[in-house]
Amino acid sequence: MADNQNNAPTEIPESLARRIDAQYSSEAAARIRAGFKAQRPTTLRANTLKASRDDIASQLDEAGIAWEPAPAPALANAFVIRNAHEDAVRALSAYDKGEVYLQSLSAMLPALALDPRPNENILDMAAAPGGKTCHMAALSGGGAFITACEKNHVRAERLRYNLAKQGAPRVNVMECDARKLDEFFRFDKILLDAPCSGSGTVRIGPDTRKCSFSDELLARSVKTQQALLRRALDVLAPGGTLVYATCSILAEENEGVLERVLAKSKADLAPLPEGLLEGVPLLPCRLPEAAVVCPTDLFEGFFLALIEKKC
Repeated sequence: MADNQNNAPTEIPESLARRIDAQYSSEAAARIRAGFKAQRPTTLRANTLKASRDDIASQLDEAGIAWEPAPAPALANAFVIRNAHEDAVRALSAYDKGEVYLQSLSAMLPALALDPRPNENILDMAAAPGGKTCHMAALSGGGAFITACEKNHVRAERLRYNLAKQGAPRVNVMECDARKLDEFFRFDKILLDAPCSGSGTVRIGPDTRKCSFSDELLARSVKTQQALLRRALDVLAPGGTLVYATCSILAEENEGVLERVLAKSKADLAPLPEGLLEGVPLLPCRLPEAAVVCPTDLFEGFFLALIEKKC
């Protein structure tokens, strides 16, 4: 919660509003604004490395915490909690034991799109704080070999803590700038949840912090995204797959980055897994293979694309 509610944002920053209106129809722009103003419930997923969905459902029931399933069938291990805040979840023994992970529904999609399998060599290029890394480990049944990059030492330590708490095996944390990964590396699959402007996660209302969006942040983000994606394609094995994701709804960071980088690469967009987006609210996207998630009362704004490197 903001320390000074009088300074809380009540409108979208002018530069962001201008870009939304230029990119989207009036109907889509209205949906985005409504999503920014919506009050989202607490969401979490069962960490299947330690507990089943039914285990967590029972613990929530015993604690008197009402829950409902996520509206998207692909998010089968997710829980939506409307009558309690995150503090109530943190008070559960399941949280202390790492049997659950507090995470937005949109942030659960990238690992599902990548579909990690046992014995695959996987790279998470911007891993901290580790939610998606842990999710990939769980989806592979703990059988994937995962390299998680984080250049900031403090964030890398937080990443290690979360990996240990969640019981994620076979994960090697590298404290390095993923843009400088040596080209001798080769990975079967890569998750690039790229740093971005956060344009999809803007919150408008009395209980929100000041929005950090700016034209300068957007320009820096695009530069970083392109550099990361180029290096990701360098270290992706021929025939391998890569998920590119951001928590942005702006084409500059999404479709534009992919179009510029893929035009000079040996890689193409591929369809996202069948059924992944069922029940997920979407915005128009000029790349038919990719998807832009609309911010709503349940989902944050998000972008998702699957890329295949040619053999």
